[in-house]
Amino acid sequence: MPASGRPEGADRETARAGRRVAQGAVGRAEAPEPGEEPRHGQRPHHGGEGVGRPREGGGPSGAGRSRPRGGEPGGSVPEQTPHGGRAADSGAPHGEVSRPVAGEQVPAPAGPPTGPLPAPPARSAHPGESGEVAAARQAGGDRLRFIGAATRRIARGIDLDEIVLGLCRATVPTFADAILVYLRDPLPVGDERPTGPVVLRLRRTDRIPEEPDTNGGRLPMLPAQPDLGPAMGGSAAELAEVEPGGPLAEVLRGVRPLFGEAQAARTALPELLGPDPRLPSGHRVILAPLRGRRRVIGAAVFLRRPDRPAFEPDDLLVAAQLATHTALGVDKAVLYGREAYIADALQRTMLPDSLPQPTGVRLASRYLPAAETARVGGDWYDAIPLPGSRVALVVGDVMGHSMTSAAIMGQLRTTAQTLAGLDLPPQEVLHHLDEQAQRLGTDRMATCMYAVYDPVAHRITIANAGHPPPVMLHRGGRAEVLRVPSGAPIGVGGVDFEAVELDAPAGATLVLYTDGLVESRIRDVWTGIEQLRERLAETARLTGPNPPPLEPMCDEVLDMLGPGDRDDDIALLAARFDGIAPSDVAYWYLDPKAQTAGQARRLARRALARWGLEELTDQLELLVSEVVTNAVRYAERPITLRLLRTDVLRCEVGDDVPQLPRLRQARPSDEGGRGLYLVNRMARRWGATRLSMGKVVWFELSMPPGTPRR
Repeated sequence: MPASGRPEGADRETARAGRRVAQGAVGRAEAPEPGEEPRHGQRPHHGGEGVGRPREGGGPSGAGRSRPRGGEPGGSVPEQTPHGGRAADSGAPHGEVSRPVAGEQVPAPAGPPTGPLPAPPARSAHPGESGEVAAARQAGGDRLRFIGAATRRIARGIDLDEIVLGLCRATVPTFADAILVYLRDPLPVGDERPTGPVVLRLRRTDRIPEEPDTNGGRLPMLPAQPDLGPAMGGSAAELAEVEPGGPLAEVLRGVRPLFGEAQAARTALPELLGPDPRLPSGHRVILAPLRGRRRVIGAAVFLRRPDRPAFEPDDLLVAAQLATHTALGVDKAVLYGREAYIADALQRTMLPDSLPQPTGVRLASRYLPAAETARVGGDWYDAIPLPGSRVALVVGDVMGHSMTSAAIMGQLRTTAQTLAGLDLPPQEVLHHLDEQAQRLGTDRMATCMYAVYDPVAHRITIANAGHPPPVMLHRGGRAEVLRVPSGAPIGVGGVDFEAVELDAPAGATLVLYTDGLVESRIRDVWTGIEQLRERLAETARLTGPNPPPLEPMCDEVLDMLGPGDRDDDIALLAARFDGIAPSDVAYWYLDPKAQTAGQARRLARRALARWGLEELTDQLELLVSEVVTNAVRYAERPITLRLLRTDVLRCEVGDDVPQLPRLRQARPSDEGGRGLYLVNRMARRWGATRLSMGKVVWFELSMPPGTPRR
């Protein structure tokens, strides 16, 4: 039994307990360096203070002041050693005080001390605990605080670079003097099983500045970015291919961190860092594999200078914690990046990449998500060319701004495009969209505005399904909110929609938008609509009598949004009506007779002469003859022939037969079947569109060189 009165080996058991506490701990970056001895007289971070007293009839226990028994005067203060224990027994070197023996009376000093008193000892919160155990307990607490601060810093990162940077900033210089982080290239996502060899790429490094007093010992002092500067007389490899069954593969498979002096690490590090890595000797290098949820995704190398205390065995547990949290964070970042990529791809697919350039109208659009972290939503816009040089303008808004809303929006947008291709009236398009929304589910609600602009008639037909009304900016600068029946939202079911036909004069601009532009938590929808009208009128006044350019005008409209106005995503579609002048249109009704093809050629020749386009006469006569002949063969009612002169020459032939012509290769023995082949070879573009009462076949010819653009 030792003098302290504790069973033999109790101190060793307490020390082991302190180390076990240190193994699972979490800590703070500003804690003392792992392995550093507490300074003389420093107050420990964990626990309080206590005074050790000698037992009755026994020696002193723990660190602290000794008191004489039974009220005997005097006493002495034992001196604390740097490790928290007492000085040696009598006969100790100069400056030490002999330890009192059990039952021995300690005489009082003859007088006041002539020199400075020794610093008060670091006292443990656990009476009877030895100084070595207290030091181990404090070191364990320091490690816990460091791990806690480091893991919190790593967990704050969202993307891959932030997470890896958090690891570097948390460990250098608190835990290591330099760090190298290698990650798989490419990083696997989720349950994907990458094919091919495993390649590790140096993702990031960090270090403390090189100091001249390191006795020539060098670490892989690399810059914060993987610039691969000189390291240990050479360069660390940027790419390291992991050979199957090789030393590095075995270390990565083992997952547990290793000291650089271990045999497995000594053979694996050259494969990772290069053939001749001059690493510091002793336990100053730790190789820690980074294992995510499914597989090892990389490795981290921690290094310390030769003039710094070596890593301790407990530091392997610290490295394991850092590696685990970093790997899980990298997995999270990779999955988040894939989700963001899918969301962006979905949004690009749902919205048109570019707007068409139909005749007689110019278009501009904008889309703003509700937030940068949620780039998908239920708002959409579209512009669909229709037969007769018309164009359909569509703006819609599905409830919510999630992936589900975007998927429903895509289905409704596709349905709207299909219905527009059938040339249905606007109210019929909304009716079919309502039926489609009910088939998708009972809670699929959306608002939609569908308008059809005719540049020849200078008219626009609009139907509304619970959407905010459009705003018309006239050429003189007057902005008005159009009176369009609101109707019920799409998805309600059993509701009739009403369409109105309005004038669309040349130079006017129609602005369609979603409610995210005019409604927010701090303003109601009608206040926002009035602000939009005023902003459009103010923008028009800046350009005088000319209408404002479309693209800057859209930017000005979005500038009306304040800090609290981004509660929903925003879709904006602006259409500038140029129209087609009556002098640029030639229109005829022709009876379905055998002589109609010749009559159509003569009419087309006269129109070209009136427009000064005689160079196109031969091509136009040939193609008009072929298309009109095909229409006359099957039509029962009068056919229509229309020529439009814009930036191209467009010819449209309509009949009452719904079947669309198909381009086919005629056999040598066939007498017909070559008309569309000629149209396809000679025309700039051609097509056929089914109407509710027949079809229209059209083709375009390029203008002769030198013809002024209209």
